Amino acid sequence: MLKMINVEVKYHEVILALRGVSLEVSKGQMVSILGANGAGKSTILRAISGTLLREDGEVTDGSIEFDGRRIDGLEPFSIAEGGILHVMEGRRIFSHLSVEENLLTGAIMRRDVRSKKVLDQVYAYFPHLVSVQKRVAGYLSGGEQQMVVIGRALMSRPKLLLLDEPSLGLAPLILKEIFEILKAVNQREGISILVVEQNAKIALDSTHYGYVLENGRIVLDGPSNKLKENEDIKEFYLGLSELGTRKSYRDFKHYSRRKRWL
Repeated sequence: MLKMINVEVKYHEVILALRGVSLEVSKGQMVSILGANGAGKSTILRAISGTLLREDGEVTDGSIEFDGRRIDGLEPFSIAEGGILHVMEGRRIFSHLSVEENLLTGAIMRRDVRSKKVLDQVYAYFPHLVSVQKRVAGYLSGGEQQMVVIGRALMSRPKLLLLDEPSLGLAPLILKEIFEILKAVNQREGISILVVEQNAKIALDSTHYGYVLENGRIVLDGPSNKLKENEDIKEFYLGLSELGTRKSYRDFKHYSRRKRWL
């Protein structure tokens, strides 16, 4: 479905953000990208959705294909029309509109009259939004706003959903609820999902496959259940020792093993 092949991205024509990144998302698959701040995770999503230009970025080498069609270089609207929806970091809602009005803006690209049916499906996945559907979205909690932006993306019935740091600023219980909903959407609707996430545990627990990005390069990838057993992932992303116990900050401060992939 989606293929990135040796993609290089530069910002302002000089800052090399991605260095030969190759990854794949198959139809119906949930895939995670892990990495520290500044690793280039969000850049991958921007390159796929065509929103690099607003950041003065550009794919300078390699290619991005979706459903057998090359999409790097296309306008964001064309990419969205083709079935890729990007939920950006920071819960970018229309704060002056109601919850339902926000959701309905997601159907703007639909060329049929089934928006009400799709809206009912979104409410079925996010039942809490029914009780706040007339409320001004700017007054919602962070978790409610995250539900709105994901629901808005689902209104266009995407083939591939790109999620950038959905856990940002959310309480653990709300985050767990949202990822359970995403898994249900993936399984029932067959929508592929590519999620950028710093919470490695919930990302690997929820997805089929994972990639680890460092300094603009893919340094490790594999099935999520296998990545969870990798000693580097345990120590540097899950905070566990080789015996599976939680590492304390004091232990980490006095000892830090070099990552095997470096």
